[in-house]
Amino acid sequence: MSILFDLLNKGKSPIQVVEFAREYLEQKGFTPCGYQGAFTMEPGGKYYIEPFPTMFVALTVGKHFTERATTGLTDKSFDAAGEPLVKVAMAHTDFPCFKLKSSPEYVTKGYLMANVEPYGGMIRSTWFDRPLGLAGKVVLASDNVYQPKVVSFDSGRSLFVIPSLAPHLDREASKGTREYDMQTEMQPIVGMLQEKCNKDGYLQEYLAKELQVKPEDILSYDLFLYNTDEVTKVGLEEELFLSPGIDNLASVAALVEGIASCENEDGISVAVCYDNEEIGSRSKQGADSAMMARLLERVADALQIAPDMWRSIMTRGFLLSVDGAHALHPNYVSKGDITNEVLLGKGPVIKTSASQRYISDSQGTAVLMQLCMKHQIPYQVQVNRSGMPGGQTLGPIATSYLPWQGADLGVPMLAMHSANELASEEDWKSLRCLIQAYFS
Repeated sequence: MSILFDLLNKGKSPIQVVEFAREYLEQKGFTPCGYQGAFTMEPGGKYYIEPFPTMFVALTVGKHFTERATTGLTDKSFDAAGEPLVKVAMAHTDFPCFKLKSSPEYVTKGYLMANVEPYGGMIRSTWFDRPLGLAGKVVLASDNVYQPKVVSFDSGRSLFVIPSLAPHLDREASKGTREYDMQTEMQPIVGMLQEKCNKDGYLQEYLAKELQVKPEDILSYDLFLYNTDEVTKVGLEEELFLSPGIDNLASVAALVEGIASCENEDGISVAVCYDNEEIGSRSKQGADSAMMARLLERVADALQIAPDMWRSIMTRGFLLSVDGAHALHPNYVSKGDITNEVLLGKGPVIKTSASQRYISDSQGTAVLMQLCMKHQIPYQVQVNRSGMPGGQTLGPIATSYLPWQGADLGVPMLAMHSANELASEEDWKSLRCLIQAYFS
């Protein structure tokens, strides 16, 4: 089983995604680096930084980086090569799902229900009749008011279900022509109300029992309902796979494995996986913050690179925004561009847009094309059908504070934002090879 399938099966929420990445990177020799303390780094080092529980940064410093940083700007052969000394690749740890509200329990005609709200732009109808688990973080009381204790939680089993209404009672729904009201039609059943059940604190008591703490010690939480389906291979040759969270855990897996195996001796390679992309990235752990630019400055300070030299180095960085791409749907071919078809199994996709919803311009696209050709990696180029813009990625947000050349890319998929998405493992393997080539 590849790291991809392992992460898809274990990454039930951003908390578990970060835990998985941390364990994998530490096994590969990465050293934890405290975000709130002073950075201690040296050439040849591999480091892992966790600014917040649902995001992480992994970086490697080439053993010749300091030498290159001080001589590279005057080395004419190096300048002519145009090799960036700092390479960053970005992805995100979150995906569309339901978030459990505070005081979630209520009763309807003997059914114990949970009050939830949508997180991200899901395909609502796909969440009906699915076995749903619960995962995320729980915040507990502590002796320090400003540092409550944070613990991860995963039910490990199905607790909820959102049953659909039979077509005999809802003709419009059976035609697929109706939107669903999140507050009244998509609230999950927890079970049947029993005499011994405290309906006003059932989930609090359940969490306390599972975490082996007192109910009153649970102060708050960020808990999400997830589809408990695991990765399933499909197709006559099992060439495709079906799974929750392919967007964007496929990219996270490629970045983690790619940076762990890179051999960049001259520069700095950075893999950063943000949270909250699905809701706009405007958070402390999202891409629309000043955190990454400041973190890179702290790296320069730790490596004792003069500020003027570092600013010069930073003018030549390169950025990859790695996120899922839309494949051409065989039942809806009119939704694709008429001359730029993207198919499953034909390689990762370089994403372009005249409106700059992706950062790939002709130069950035050419860089990736040449990397693919050099390493014999198949690739595709995506352009959205005119009048049908795609969703914006991390790239345009990040280039507001890292104004570098760069490109958007990712594995193609069908049913993006469904409770189960469809992709090709060969496309992911090619993406991983491309990330390795980029970082190396």
